[in-house]
Formats: sequence, C-alpha cells, structure tokens
Amino acid sequence: MATTKQERRTRVKRGIRKKIFGTAERPRLSVFRSNKNMYAQLIDDLNGRTIVAANSLQDGISGSNPVEAAKAVGKALAEAAKAEGIGSIVFDRNGYQYHGRVQALADGAREGGLSF
Repeated sequence: MATTKQERRTRVKRGIRKKIFGTAERPRLSVFRSNKNMYAQLIDDLNGRTIVAANSLQDGISGSNPVEAAKAVGKALAEAAKAEGIGSIVFDRNGYQYHGRVQALADGAREGGLSF
C-alpha cells in the first residue's frame, strides 16, 4: 500500500504530538513550512492559545535565500519570546525532517536565546 507524502507526514506528525506538549512556562514551538515561506508559533497547549508567532512575511524579516529567511524567523520569534518572559521551549518539527529550513529556524531560535 503506497502512501502519499502528505499521509506519511500526517502519520509522523501524530507520533510526534503524542510525546510533545507545551505549557505556559515551556511552550511548544510549532513550525510550518510552505513552498515559499516559514511560519513559527509558540503554543500553550494547556490553555489552547498562541503566545508568540513569527513568519517570513513580516516586515524586517528577510534573507537572501530561504534558509537565511528561516533563520531570521527563528531569531525574531526568540526576541518576541524573551519579551514575554519565555526562555525554554519544546520543539515541534511538525512532521518535517530536521534539515534545511527547519534546522535553520531552530538554530536561529537558539541564537536568539531560547533553549531546547
């Protein structure tokens, strides 16, 4: 039985989300990767709300290539999280491989001062 990429990613995503849970003190950093842009948000799963969000469409976030733009998104998210008093997070790669833009976003968040 052949599965599509989307079905496989959904299955992997469910497995990840079984183990990862965000709280107000240590929210979940959820990553979404479209073909052109990167989106990231810090989520408090206990209350079901987004605390901080950043994406590559915001003003001031840019890069000469998609990987640099993803790193800039991670840094912007980390700055906003620091303003909210958040220093530690749980990383949710959302079924994507930890490679390329997803890894760059994580590295940017670490450089911005988030620990995970």
